Amino acid sequence: MTEETLLVFPCRFPIKMMVRAEVDLQALIDELVAPYADAFSADDVSMRPSKNGNYIAVTITITATSKAQLDTIYQAMTDHEHVLMSL
Repeated sequence: MTEETLLVFPCRFPIKMMVRAEVDLQALIDELVAPYADAFSADDVSMRPSKNGNYIAVTITITATSKAQLDTIYQAMTDHEHVLMSL
């Protein structure tokens, strides 16, 4: 039996996470996403603060090359203490 996916790789894929506002976002992105994704620019990263400014929603759009790559990134985010939620 083969593993099926709805995605056709390579493809552009948005990775989303929610973090507390006091987190150093650049360092977090460098640690969690950059090692597993090809170069991406500041244009590929968008941030939106919560209504009260306590949290920041971050979207990083990468060129995904495989399901394994995405699984690795999501596992790194899930394991990190500063990431409150990932989508």
